[in-house]
Amino acid sequence: MAELKIEVLDFGTPDYEVIIGQGNFTIKTIEDLYDTVYSSVPNARFGAAMNEAKPRVVRVTGTDEELKKIAAEIALKIGAGHVFVVVLRGSFPIHVLNAIKSLPTVATVYLATSNPFQVIVAETTLGRAVLGVVDGSAVDHVESEEEKKQRKELVRKFGYFGD
Repeated sequence: MAELKIEVLDFGTPDYEVIIGQGNFTIKTIEDLYDTVYSSVPNARFGAAMNEAKPRVVRVTGTDEELKKIAAEIALKIGAGHVFVVVLRGSFPIHVLNAIKSLPTVATVYLATSNPFQVIVAETTLGRAVLGVVDGSAVDHVESEEEKKQRKELVRKFGYFGD
């Protein structure tokens, strides 16, 4: 019987936006991630990394050396095959998320956040897999009218409009 080890990887509070997902055909997907982010946000500052299952290597691309390094470190720490990480500064996941999800080689997106986050990973004799993610703290109340007002002000400050 195969053994199973479960690990919680804690990434703390990032000073960047991060998207984590899984796809296939890594040598194409890593190029598609570059093209997608860059064409969605011209002059975007980002790094992208993706774990290749065979050969066992982290592939890296992007426009910013620091963000490329961060993306590669996160991907390597997760260690699961075909997992990708996109790290952004100066733009939000909302600017690229639908374009990334529409890539034919992207199977799923686990996370898009700038909150503290954790990745729950399972390890077997074959390799590693992402079981899920924890995105920020657990909620403890329903927003008040004042919090609703603050939310709407923040959305408008970012250039978006709500009800």
